[in-house]
Amino acid sequence: MEIDSVHFEYLGQLIKETKIKLARSVNAELVNLYWQIGEYLSQQIEKQGWGKSVVVQFANYLQMTEFSGPGFSDKNLWRMKQFYETYHNYPKLSAVLREITWTNHLMIFSKTKTIEEKEFYIRLCVKERYSSRELERQMNSALFERTMLGNAKLSSTMRVLPQDIGSIFRDSYVLEFLDLPEVHLEKDLKSLIATNIRTFLLEFGKDFAFLGEEYRLQVGNHDFFIDLLFYNRSLSCLIAIELKVVEFSPEHLGQLNFYLEALDRDMKKSCENPSIGILLCKSKDETVVEYALGRTLSPTLVADYQTKLPDKKILQAHLQQLFDSGSFEQE
Repeated sequence: MEIDSVHFEYLGQLIKETKIKLARSVNAELVNLYWQIGEYLSQQIEKQGWGKSVVVQFANYLQMTEFSGPGFSDKNLWRMKQFYETYHNYPKLSAVLREITWTNHLMIFSKTKTIEEKEFYIRLCVKERYSSRELERQMNSALFERTMLGNAKLSSTMRVLPQDIGSIFRDSYVLEFLDLPEVHLEKDLKSLIATNIRTFLLEFGKDFAFLGEEYRLQVGNHDFFIDLLFYNRSLSCLIAIELKVVEFSPEHLGQLNFYLEALDRDMKKSCENPSIGILLCKSKDETVVEYALGRTLSPTLVADYQTKLPDKKILQAHLQQLFDSGSFEQE
């Protein structure tokens, strides 16, 4: 008797999903254990005056028992204390700490300074399910600073959208993984993005599904081609991306607006939201962008891209200037 393979695929998926749930459950319990150890050490250090020598003794004790291993070295025990002391005054944040791996926690500890930055990466790890390698790339690309600066620059057109787009789109993107020379062609940029689509989606966000390069639209008796077409699951809409290897110019918007109109008339389903357009340019003048978008009726974002990793210190300085000027407040 032959069985339809769909049954085997269902069982296979069931096993896969259960393994993922088990792994998450084990991780949650492990992080919770580290929290409790950190809490106990913190309290004893404060009440009993424990010093590093006591923690070293405890680590040595653990090494002689069934708990031996690098996970309970004196250095890691101090990290557990730091873990507890960093977050115990933030009850809303402590609820999600168990949802990311200890390895990612250690990376966030070592590469961030403020609680705002820590929270940003923790919540991003929960949302995107980052591996340690993916998280490291995002931190090296100064994602926190870029996102904060970008949120302050999002056009008024984008702000009136019914969807929450603050954590989805950015003002600037880093495409260092494409290894592009400083001078390059649009076809090279487009081709390399399509070839490296998995890494590209790490920069743009995992809720983006790639629908195609040079996506064909037929309007009347003419064919038109969108550079890159995506669908965003959380926004429930099509995302058209046009690439420009030159500085932004207002006439670029006409072509993109035409594509958005065609997508909404011919492709958008009744249950979906209006399509969004992104002009990804080599550079832009913020004042020109503001004027160009001032009267546009289409939900459009003009962003620029960099071919090299940004200087994080420069971005941090710009971000601090915004905080100091009161452009937005740190929570």
